[in-house]
Amino acid sequence: MTVLDASAALAFLQGEKGAEVVRRHLKDSVIGAANLAEVLTRLAGAVERSLAEAILVGSGVRTEAVSADDARRSADIKDSAPGLSLGDRLCLALADRLDEVVVTADQAWGKSDRILQIR
Repeated sequence: MTVLDASAALAFLQGEKGAEVVRRHLKDSVIGAANLAEVLTRLAGAVERSLAEAILVGSGVRTEAVSADDARRSADIKDSAPGLSLGDRLCLALADRLDEVVVTADQAWGKSDRILQIR
């Protein structure tokens, strides 16, 4: 299983660079509710939003709720990486909780064995 960042889900949905890398990781992957909200917010119109969510679900992606532990972990991450957005920090917190790799297009996250950059 992998955790999808909003940037990776958007790259896949919009056919951007790295979409094929994301496609290979979709089956049995998870996206945090905060990151799903970010994806749906960036897409225009209700039809596009519902279609995007249906595509993700149909590809095997499930949505995971934000927990209180995720919120606390997100605050801890901000201490060491103040430049990351709340959505980014919640994604990393979810990956920590699930002990999984994050798939992202966000270069600001850097590289590690727990972060898979798609670009």
